[in-house]
Amino acid sequence: MLEVEITNQNFEEEVLKSEIPVLVDFYATWCGPCKMLSPIISEIAEEYQGKIKVGKVNVDEQTQLAIKFQVASIPTLILFKNGNPVKSSVGFQSKSELEEMLK
Repeated sequence: MLEVEITNQNFEEEVLKSEIPVLVDFYATWCGPCKMLSPIISEIAEEYQGKIKVGKVNVDEQTQLAIKFQVASIPTLILFKNGNPVKSSVGFQSKSELEEMLK
């Protein structure tokens, strides 16, 4: 699997210190739209390998990260560049919408 499970413990290393942009997917296992988005996120991780890192944050297990980034609804996607959040989206996104966000 090309997606990285992001936790409070590895967030700084995997996201803030990443040399390439990181798309972080805040999700929950019980969330319907998250399940619909998951295969698209996997495709993005594969197709953009080496250009963009894809991380997944389980909001039920990593509540501190969800609170820190004010995740009120899931799925929430946040694109980080140079350790800073630069773009975000809430709710299900099509692959073309996600690719637009990554530009």
